[in-house]
This record gives sequence, C-alpha cells and structure tokens, in this order.
Amino acid sequence: MHFVSLPYFHFIKHIAYMAHSFPATTLHPLPTATTLRRHQPNLTHLISTATSLSHLKQIHAQILTNHHNHHHLFHLLLSSLSFPSYALSLLSFIPSDVPPPPQLSNKIFKHLSRSKNPHNTLFFFQAMQNRAYPIDRFCFPPLLKAASKSLSLSEGKMIHGLAAKLGFDSDPFVETAVMGMYAACGLISEARLVFDKMPHRDVVTWNIMIDGYCQSQLFDDALALLEEMKSSGTEPDGRIFTTIISACSRGGNLEIGKLVYQHLSENNIVIDSHLQIALLNMYASSGVMDMAKSLYDKMKPKNVVASTAMISGYSKVGNLDAARLVFDEMVDKDLVCWSAMISGYADSDKPQEGLRIYHEMQQYGIKPDQVTMLSVISACARLGALDQAKRIHRDVDEKGFGRALPINNALIDMYAKCGSLGEANKVFSRMRRKNVISWTSMISAFAIHGDVDNALSHFQRMKFENVEPNWVTFVGVLYACSHGGLDEEGQKAFQSMMNEYGITPRLEHYGCMVDLYGRANRLIEALELVESMPMAPNVVVWGSLMAACKIHGEFELGEFAAKRLLEIEPDHDGAHVFLSNIYAKERQWESVGAVRQRMKDKGISKERGSSMIEMDNEIHTFLTADRSHKQTDEIYAKLDEVVGKVKQAGYAPNTNCVLVDLNEDEKKEAVLWHSEKLALCCGLISREKRSSIRIIKNLRICEDCHNFMKIASKVLDTEIVIRDRTRFHHCRDGLCSCNDYW
Repeated sequence: MHFVSLPYFHFIKHIAYMAHSFPATTLHPLPTATTLRRHQPNLTHLISTATSLSHLKQIHAQILTNHHNHHHLFHLLLSSLSFPSYALSLLSFIPSDVPPPPQLSNKIFKHLSRSKNPHNTLFFFQAMQNRAYPIDRFCFPPLLKAASKSLSLSEGKMIHGLAAKLGFDSDPFVETAVMGMYAACGLISEARLVFDKMPHRDVVTWNIMIDGYCQSQLFDDALALLEEMKSSGTEPDGRIFTTIISACSRGGNLEIGKLVYQHLSENNIVIDSHLQIALLNMYASSGVMDMAKSLYDKMKPKNVVASTAMISGYSKVGNLDAARLVFDEMVDKDLVCWSAMISGYADSDKPQEGLRIYHEMQQYGIKPDQVTMLSVISACARLGALDQAKRIHRDVDEKGFGRALPINNALIDMYAKCGSLGEANKVFSRMRRKNVISWTSMISAFAIHGDVDNALSHFQRMKFENVEPNWVTFVGVLYACSHGGLDEEGQKAFQSMMNEYGITPRLEHYGCMVDLYGRANRLIEALELVESMPMAPNVVVWGSLMAACKIHGEFELGEFAAKRLLEIEPDHDGAHVFLSNIYAKERQWESVGAVRQRMKDKGISKERGSSMIEMDNEIHTFLTADRSHKQTDEIYAKLDEVVGKVKQAGYAPNTNCVLVDLNEDEKKEAVLWHSEKLALCCGLISREKRSSIRIIKNLRICEDCHNFMKIASKVLDTEIVIRDRTRFHHCRDGLCSCNDYW
C-alpha cells in the first residue's frame, strides 16, 4: 500500500508566518500563547469546531508554535479524518514514544471505514502498526469492513491473521466481519468455513453468508442455506429475502426470484417496502412488466426508486410511451430518474427526444453526472447530428467531464457516427490516457468511414504501445477489412485473433468474415465458413450471406440464406423483402404476391426508407416522395434543377432498384423521389455557406442514389456525406470513400 504525505517542509519552516498571515475573515482571531495557557479549553473548542482544511492547518501551526501538549495533536488528528492525507501526515508530528489516548485506533478505523474511500483505513492501519499503537478487538470489524469494501483480499487475510494471533478470532463480531470479507472478495468457500465454525449465528450472520452466495451467483446454495437457517430455529427476516431478490435482479435469475416470491406468498410473509421494491426491480429488469406493474400499482405512495425501475423496465422492452407516462406522473424526480428516461430514448429510435429531456432537466436546475452525460452522448451519436454533437461536447467540457476516460471514449464514437472523423481523431489525439476501448473506438471509427489504412495502422500502433486488443477490437478490424475489400488481411487478422491472442471467435466475428468473403465474391468460402461454425449461425450471419448474394446476383444461394434466416426469425422483414425482390427481378409475380400476402397475413411490413438532415439547429426528416415539409415546393424545384445538372454530367436513373410492377417512366420518377435526394435538396436551399452536407439514411443507400450523390458532389462542388445503415459514404469530386464497394 502507498499513500502520499503532504509537503510539510514548507509548513514547518514557516509556522510563525502561517500563524499570523491569514486574513481575519478566514478564521476568528486565534488566542495568544499566554491566553492559551490560561484557557486550555479554548484550543479544544477550536479543534472541535474547525470545518475546513485551512482552519485545521492554522490550529496545527499554533499548537507547534506554542508547544502545547501532544494530546492536542491527537485531538486534531481525530478532527482531520475528513481530510485523510492531511490527517495521516499529522502522525509524523507526534513523537513515537508518546502513548495515544485510549480508543484512538478504534475511532479512526470506524470513521474511515464508513467513508467513500475505504483504502484510507488500511493506510492508517499500516502507519499505526509501524508506530506500535495498541489495537483491540473492536478495531477488527471496521478494518475487515474496509478490506471488504475495497476488495483488498491480501490485506484482509493479513488482518485476519493478526486477529487470530491476538486471540480475537473467536469474537462473534470479528468472525462475522472475517466471513463477510472473504465473501465480498469472492472466496466463498473460505467464508463458509468461517461460518461453519461459528458457535453462535444471528440473523445478520446468516444474511451475510446468503448474500455471499448470491453475489457469487450460487443461488442453489443460497436457497439451501435459507432452508438450513429455518431448520436451525432462526427465522429469516425481510432483509434476507430482499438480499436474494436483489441478487436475482442483478444476475438476471428470474426463476429463482419467482421461487422466493412464491415462498413469500405461500407463507404469508409480510412484504415491506424494501422487499416490494426489490421484487418490482427484479421483474422490471427482467422485462416482465405485467408483474412489475401489478406490484407498482399496489404501492401507496409510489417512490422515486420504484418509478425509476418502471421507467428502465419499460424502456428495456421498447415501450417508451409507458415509460414516459410513468416519468410524467412523477412529482419529484431525481437525477437517476432523469438519466433513466434519457437512456431509454438514447437506446431507441427516438434519440432526439432524449436530448430534449436532457435540456428540460437542466432547466429544472438538475446537474448531470457522468452516467447522464454518457447517455446524452449516446443519444447524439444515434441521432447523427454534428451540430448538436458539438454543443454536447461543449457541455461536457463546461461541466468538468472533459478529462474522464469513459466520456472521451464515448465522444470518439459520437463524432464518428455524426460523420466527423476529424473531430473523433482530435479527441483521441488529445487524450492523455488511452485504454483498449479508446483504441477500439478509433479503429471502429476509421472502419465505418471506409478509411481502412488508418484503421489497420492504429491497430498496429495499439499493439506497439502494449495495449492488448479484445474481441471487440477484432470486430472493428474485420469490419474495416471487409468494407475495404481486404479479404487476405481480414483472414490474417481472424487467424491472429485465435492463435496469437487466444480469443475464441464469436458470432460477431463470423458475421464479419462471412461479410468479408461475400463482398469479395467468395460466396462458396462464405457458405463453407457458415457450415463449419461451432455454434448455430444467427440472423446476422445468414443476413450477411443473403446481402452478399444480392450484391453479386447469386439469387439461388441468396434464397437459401433467406429461408434459413426465416427459420430463426419468421417475422424478419428484410428476408421477406429480399425474397420478394429476387422474385420480382425474375418477374415471378405470382411468387412475389405469395410473399407479400404472407407478410400481410403476419402483419410484417417493410421498414420505410427515411433520411434526415440537420439544418439551422433543426432536424428535417423525409420519406420517399415526401410532400409534408413546409418548403416542399422549393425542395422539388431544387431537385429538378439538380437532376438537370447531374444528367448533363452523365447521370441516368437506375431503375433496377424499383421492384414494383410499374412502367419505365413511373420507375424513373420513383427513383428521383428517394428520401436522400429530397434531404440533399433541403440542405441546398437551406444551408449557409458550408463545405459539406450530411445526410443520415436509415437503410442501405441504393445504387441509383449512390451514383447520384457522387455526380452531384462534383457538379455542385460540395462534399456530400451519407450515413446509411452500415457505413459512411464521403462523396467528393465525383468519387466516394467506399470506392463503390459497400
């Protein structure tokens, strides 16, 4: 253990100066040495009432200047425990041969073990052991509690050994603390050995042991111990059931939780408010909202903890309307509640609403914490609006979160998803400390923007700086290779992941490899990889193969992949649409009708294509052939103008992507009214002088729009950035960053 002492050579050298140089407003005038000798209680009173570090240091200066008794330093030490580093340094001013007052160690350990930083308890313990200060049995429970809270197993074992050496290990309070320490540090078998040797066990002892099993996810052992407890004649109280239910909630073990709830009901055990909230939280976190709502409706009154659990639960199952209803009905909202609502929207298709909630929260004077800001950044990343991203970044800096590692990692992801690779790289470059998430975020940013060279060079730099990649890093690397057409490099990375780093491939890696082979038109190898997977292929894997078949016109294999996908997820809209499309291309209109009838019967609808553009701090959304915008006439006039210019530059509408039974002129008209073209024209008529226009598309951009945007970027002398479902397309001077490989 290490601690930092305060630099006291200046302090000692200038004691006299310190004693007389503080302004009168800082502290009431301190008594003179003569007065202090006459009125010793005055100094005791000053120490007891001191509230600031500077105040304590002034008193310290007076004590040393006027050579007061050492018991004043001990008193000052106890009053300084809110400033642990300073308090620890005070020990050096007390001669080692001066005996401490009774109970000093106990008072110090008890106070520090309750603080936010329990490590300080262990630092003091080491320092006081070095001075041979006496220690009694009452010191061990707070010491062991500090070791538990800080998960300091080696220190905990040493303290246990000392307790045994001094003969205190049979004290019931020490035994309970030892057991709790081992349980908290994950040595559940050691905890059980201590528990089994205890001659007397009260409810607290049983509760700690049961909680230890729950923390280790050993629920069967916890329930067996609960039965043993009842057999021993000790009646479990509500706290024990709350402990088990809370652990089930954290571990997602709903079945055990249901058994406990059934036991409560069958034995008519009174469910207090704590147990009621634990049950509600368990059902809500597991997505069983009917049970959660039943418990919530019975609560009178409804507190903020229960309401927040309901908001999180409804958000998790995608019922944001119900979550918002609970939120709006709350009278008193705390930060956790606001954060839960923001997080719910951030993870949904309504990220803009999450940002509105964030701004509303600030109007109520509630200051966000790091968790809140992470949700806000996530919402902005999902929305993809760069101007809003920059405002959120300013908020982050103004509120003092600018140096937090998780925040910076999230900012890299946000800027990347908002289309500004440059800003993402700026955040990354300025970070003083980077972890594997930082490097992975930057590699993934380069990957989705099609900058495969930088993605791979950062991967090499990461390894050079001895940051070991994890499985997520390799997803980013494989994605970059796939979208960059580097199938050989992708194969090497896949092999390196397994052979060099010992990472077992997950479905995500297989999905990337199938995509990589598929894009490179190595469809047989892609199929062979799918068939050789050690786990069952999921929707993503079959979907990657299906998409590759669509790109390369391999409809027979594509049909096979789509049907395998539908076996896993019968209501998958993409697979139905794919089958409908390939039948339409083959003009098998009867098969098209059958697929569409099946979709109609099952209530499956194709996700509508939509595009968004941020202009003048406002988000504008368009559907295909949309005429709902307030500037519709101007937008369509601009569209006619742009179409004329791009046609002169060689553009011709590609109607192959129109798979409905229309005549050729109708197909050409339909292509020209795609949502991204409308968004582009909105940007052209609304924008100030900008170097680029940024569009967010919810689906994969079609071949016609992709070609249109490339040519438009040249004839309009404007960079056009499109974020579609899978990647970014930076169109400049008639070329795209994807090199037409997407």
